Amino acid sequence: MPIDAAGALGAAPRVREIAWDHKDVLLYHLGIGAGRPATDPRELRYTLESRLHVLPSFATVAGGGAPGVIAALSMPGVDVDLAQVLHGGQRLRLHRPVPVRGRASAASRVVAAYDKGTAAVLVLRTEVTDADGPLWTDEAEVYVRGEGGWGGDRGPSGRPSPPPAGPPDHVAEQSLREDQALLYRLSGDWNPLHADPEFAARAGFERPVLHGLCTYGATLRTVVDTLLDGDVSRVRAYRTRFAGVMYPGETLRVRMWWPAGADGGGAGRTGAGRAGTGEVRVTVSAVERDDAAVLADTVVRYG
Repeated sequence: MPIDAAGALGAAPRVREIAWDHKDVLLYHLGIGAGRPATDPRELRYTLESRLHVLPSFATVAGGGAPGVIAALSMPGVDVDLAQVLHGGQRLRLHRPVPVRGRASAASRVVAAYDKGTAAVLVLRTEVTDADGPLWTDEAEVYVRGEGGWGGDRGPSGRPSPPPAGPPDHVAEQSLREDQALLYRLSGDWNPLHADPEFAARAGFERPVLHGLCTYGATLRTVVDTLLDGDVSRVRAYRTRFAGVMYPGETLRVRMWWPAGADGGGAGRTGAGRAGTGEVRVTVSAVERDDAAVLADTVVRYG
């Protein structure tokens, strides 16, 4: 059997040393669409080393290794075809702000293996710690088509929750570059699904798709700039479920619902940065494809 659930769950954590600096952070920010307009002070905090703030989602690429959705495929007990793999979801918890430069130890292990009958879902958790203690914890949910059926726990439902009732508090749009995926993959995700038309076709897509984690990062930046006035240090946790694909060159539509009394300021509204503690509910869709769902069950928790 390609997936040995007991072997995957029972394996010892795989530990690697990671390091990053301002060049890695700058490249990541450009990869998720920062820097337009290039001289805008709000963009310079992502693109100029003398003013650099690290968007917390950089944690998903820090160190330059394979992202969790790919790293899970090399864990003990897992032997599957990359073309059958989809990124189901991502969760990130920040213990401290991510520094511009760092060295840390990243320990990864499979913490759940669910049998969906016609598919398997693996959850790879990575705990990152530096000399001062825990930095962040992230979890990648990996959906593998055709690999279920061993009689294991089905796990939680994969159906997205409905968006909050009522109209969103704010809607923002972000256009993506035609070469967005080619730029983002330089941060370490070399999956040919995002660059090779022939591989994308074999996986069932009309053309290469954007990395889910690129959309994930672009969405967090939109929320931080809208509600938290660009203060990346206030993000405490961030989670999403990948509900559909985004293609390079399309436009993200980000709908946000925030707690009563919070007032976003990044789009020219009053109250910039005054939101205290709470969480923002978010949905993301593709404008050009009749608001096709891209991210669902998305929550940014801040403090």
